Amino acid sequence: MEIVGESLTDDFPLEGSNKMHAIMKNGFASLASVGKNVVTIKSLLASAVVLLATWSGHGQSRSPVIPVGTLSAYPTVVQAGTHPTLTWSVTVPEVVSDIVTIQNGGTIRAQREVYADIRVLGTSVKRVWLDSRGRIARWEWVPTEASVSKSGGSLSRIFYGTNAEVVPNKIVYSTRLLAGETLDVAGRYSVSNSSWSTRFYSAAGSPNIRALRNGDTPPTTSPLYQQPSLEAFLSPILDSQGRIKIGPRDVVYLMELTHSNPYDGGYDLQDLALLVSFYDKVNGNNGHGNNADGVDSSNPGSSPLHQSDTDPTIDDEISSGSRGRRLR
Repeated sequence: MEIVGESLTDDFPLEGSNKMHAIMKNGFASLASVGKNVVTIKSLLASAVVLLATWSGHGQSRSPVIPVGTLSAYPTVVQAGTHPTLTWSVTVPEVVSDIVTIQNGGTIRAQREVYADIRVLGTSVKRVWLDSRGRIARWEWVPTEASVSKSGGSLSRIFYGTNAEVVPNKIVYSTRLLAGETLDVAGRYSVSNSSWSTRFYSAAGSPNIRALRNGDTPPTTSPLYQQPSLEAFLSPILDSQGRIKIGPRDVVYLMELTHSNPYDGGYDLQDLALLVSFYDKVNGNNGHGNNADGVDSSNPGSSPLHQSDTDPTIDDEISSGSRGRRLR
């Protein structure tokens, strides 16, 4: 979201966030007010930086970008009793609703070209054995499968294993979505006779799979954060009120794989959790070398040393640290 304006007074024709409106209006009104002495605009521009920092402090700390903006004034030296003309522009970070829509509770549809990474946060399907009194005698993790489908295509496995094999920071699937393309996920688990459980699929509108954004509340009959059986991998993505706490450009999939009745006590959407992070493509090195060995033959350009690249299949300028950064 870009907010622009030009004014001599404190009447600013803003669009977008009311909070940004208030910060900019009050801040620039004070900047435009000049005291009895000559004031240089340099000090006023420094104050504007503080305003941007103030706005940034109101956002999620997990936000992949921060507000950026420009401010110019004319004249640069202001006599007592006069006002400068302030011209400014502020770009506010996108949130996931600016990038994708969620349909039928689980299908993600891109509003524009965007890239997506999927990580497995955890899986918690267990097999239990009961004693003669109905108490749990022993239990074990059950292998769980996660699959993905792009634009209605066939499902492709992106994870198979137990909770002990989950690496939350590992990207298990990456793709580019063009405007209008969709992303769906499915989940199931392996039962004791080597067959599969029912597969739940977001494209079918199953209530057993929910795609949730930052601030959403998981649709369970009892709040997740109040459950004594809350899985450890869900704790970091829930706040004290049970709302989803993830990055503003992320979507989390919560799945219930062992119960189909939403009113059953075991229906808690904790059996499988996937995190989808959206980002714009980062700039490559355009043949100007890389971070590791100074040259990259995967994108050599005019570099005379491209044959010295230690890994010609990787453009080293595009690192995992660049994911989630919005190009400007």
